[in-house]
Amino acid sequence: MVSVQPMRVSLLSVTPVKGLAVQHPDQVEVTFGGIKGDRSLFLVDDSGELMSCWTIGELIRHRAEYDPSTDMLSVYGPEGLLRSDRLVRAETLHTDFYGLRSVTGRVAANWTDLFSQIAGRPLRVVVGDSAGWDVFGLTLLGSESVAALAPDGDERVDARRFRMNVEIAGSEPHDEDTWAGRELRVGGVRVRVGGPVKRCVATTRNPDTGVIDLQTLKMIGKRRGRQSHEPDGAGFYFGVYGEVLVEGRINLGDEVALVD
Repeated sequence: MVSVQPMRVSLLSVTPVKGLAVQHPDQVEVTFGGIKGDRSLFLVDDSGELMSCWTIGELIRHRAEYDPSTDMLSVYGPEGLLRSDRLVRAETLHTDFYGLRSVTGRVAANWTDLFSQIAGRPLRVVVGDSAGWDVFGLTLLGSESVAALAPDGDERVDARRFRMNVEIAGSEPHDEDTWAGRELRVGGVRVRVGGPVKRCVATTRNPDTGVIDLQTLKMIGKRRGRQSHEPDGAGFYFGVYGEVLVEGRINLGDEVALVD
């Protein structure tokens, strides 16, 4: 008898500030709004337009820690801690997320200088009333899908480039695309799998340096072609969204299974 190995969580990725370096905890708490603490804050320019690492690669070289119970934000650069301070909330701002949703939040007036210095252009940090995700609060990607992007003999593509919340090992390449509308058990969490995620140039940036060094969109296009899905339209799609149905905890190594 052939033994079928279960799918398992192989990587968890979160960031308190959308666009900064993702971090990889051993466990996360998941609510109906997504992973607790993930993308709690986001960045806008002086006109109020959403900014992230797709346009500002330097953000990837910085990481953040945020404690919502104290409103304490800490930002680290390549050489260590740059600043740790409580947020001073100022005016309310409504930010358009690519035409998919509008997120209301408060500008943290005392953090403008640091983020502007990092980016080399005026930036404001916003504390969202809801997390700064695009369509649903959870994203999923198969490890085998990432491995299949690299041509035979080429070095494996680093999954961190895709900044997906939950990477799953043990399925066939792009199996996650076939799960749309189905319920998935991920550790102690239940998720309804949604549509595919449209990818942007942020995936071409090195996850350590922020430098564009790999044409991931061309790699996706070569393997999968250019696709069109609502509500994002034509583009290059890789990974899927998930809608949280049952809150709980996800640990690295947890079993993942479709629920019939």
